[in-house]
Amino acid sequence: MIPLLFTLLHYAAPVGLASIGETVGQKSGVINIGLEGSMLVAAFFGMLVSFATKNPWLGLLAATGAGVGMNLIFGWFTIFLGTDQVVVGAAMNLFALGLTGTLYRAKFGQTATLIDVPKAPATPVLVFMVASVAAIWFLLYRTKWGLAARSVGEYPKAAEAAGLSVHKLRLTAVAIGGAFAGLAGGYLALAISGSFQEGMTSGRGFVAIAMVTFGRWRPQFVFLAALLIGLLESLQFKFQSFGWHVPFQLFIALPYIVALLVLVIVGKGTVAPGSLAQPYRREK
Repeated sequence: MIPLLFTLLHYAAPVGLASIGETVGQKSGVINIGLEGSMLVAAFFGMLVSFATKNPWLGLLAATGAGVGMNLIFGWFTIFLGTDQVVVGAAMNLFALGLTGTLYRAKFGQTATLIDVPKAPATPVLVFMVASVAAIWFLLYRTKWGLAARSVGEYPKAAEAAGLSVHKLRLTAVAIGGAFAGLAGGYLALAISGSFQEGMTSGRGFVAIAMVTFGRWRPQFVFLAALLIGLLESLQFKFQSFGWHVPFQLFIALPYIVALLVLVIVGKGTVAPGSLAQPYRREK
């Protein structure tokens, strides 16, 4: 039972961590389509620091910082400049893909050989992920900051009239999401793959966004939705171990099929934060 649970959490971790952090941002009114890019940049810099220092913990720390940095750039454009969140997010994804690919080839050459780096132990990160579900729930629903963040996600004009800073609250929420996205990317590179390859996030950032919708913007339900993705990802390895001749492409595609169904079917009738994806400009 315990090995099965560990395997489930292990494969769910990249989407799980990213979706938990994204929940905070979306509750404040910001949807980060650039989540995929934040994870990818984090995976690259986590690998690079781990490769240089031979210390995977420093790699995870660097990955977390890279995720925060990417999200702060996204937040600057979308929160302070009021640029469309979807457009900026898409641009951030393209930027991340180009940046990591260019830096990877400049450092390691054109070879397709994977770079081996010291792998990070999975258990402490998985324990943190499980604990963070309760911590984020408490932050959002039992603290003054959480009440303020949720209010700017619903009625930003009323929140600012009450003396709250919509921009600061949203940027803080986005930064928290960046830390989780960074750790998710670092975990993917250092605990699952033990390496890096171009575009290795393979859409997990988009799946994480779908899981936030699936989980109705509640950390506990978002986490359970991410566990479903972990189960689907683990199936391909489980069936291979049984010797079943099932096309592996089917199981690779399953998480993305589920994410698409979530957006098309489950997303109908859901009540998103009232000001989600809507830029807020202070009234003069």
